[in-house]
Amino acid sequence: MEYGISVRMTVPFPEAVRRVREALAAQGFGVLTEIDVRATLHEKLGADMEDYLILGACNPPLAHQALAADRKVGLLLPCNVVIRTGHGETIIIEALDPQIMAEVAGQAALRPVAAEAAARIRAALAAVGEAGPPGAP
Repeated sequence: MEYGISVRMTVPFPEAVRRVREALAAQGFGVLTEIDVRATLHEKLGADMEDYLILGACNPPLAHQALAADRKVGLLLPCNVVIRTGHGETIIIEALDPQIMAEVAGQAALRPVAAEAAARIRAALAAVGEAGPPGAP
C-alpha cells in the first residue's frame, strides 16, 4: 500500500522549502507546525543527518469538514509534508496521501473531504517538482 505522494526537484534546500510553502498556500493550506528534524537530532543526540523538514499543513475548510464528520480525525491532522535532501542535489518532497487518513478512520463521510485534500496536495506538489516513482527514496 502506497501512502505517500512524492516529487523531486534540484534546487537548493531553502529554495525548495520556499516553493513548497508557496505551492501549499496556493492550494489553501497554511503551515501550522514546522519540525527541523536535522537540527533537533543534532541538538538532542549529537546526530548528523541530511536536511529534513516536516511541515504540518492545514486547509481550514477541509479540516473543518473532516472534524465535523469525525472528531477523532484530529489524531491524523495536520497533513504532513516532508522536504528532505536526497542523493546529490536532489530534494525530495513527500506528503501523506489524505485518502489514507480516510481509510484509517473508516468513515465514509471522510472520503470526499480526503479526495479533495489529496487533489490539492497533489496539485501543490506537482507545481514544485517532477513526480518520482512511488516509494522512491
